[in-house]
Amino acid sequence: MVEFWGILGFERLPRSDRIAEYVTWLERDANQIHLIHTPEPSVPTLGHPAVVAAEFDRTVTALREAGFAVEEADQLWGEPRAFAIAPAGHRVELMRAPPEPGSAG
Repeated sequence: MVEFWGILGFERLPRSDRIAEYVTWLERDANQIHLIHTPEPSVPTLGHPAVVAAEFDRTVTALREAGFAVEEADQLWGEPRAFAIAPAGHRVELMRAPPEPGSAG
């Protein structure tokens, strides 16, 4: 799971001993991903994180080369997008650039 987010530019953060066995925290700039350790993965049925991949083509290629499924998506606001499946089955939207502020595309 950490490899997937690492390809997207996130780095593992140190955690206090109190929570280290329960959660993995990752960070890129001001964005964090908190991976909660559970016996079985839980995947939301509709929602998904959307992450800007500034080097979009290189990121998509790296994910595919690492064995992750990635499918192209419509360019709703004129920028390339794709969906990747993270190891626990989560669908993650990758965007070259986000929609304009205040817009959902």
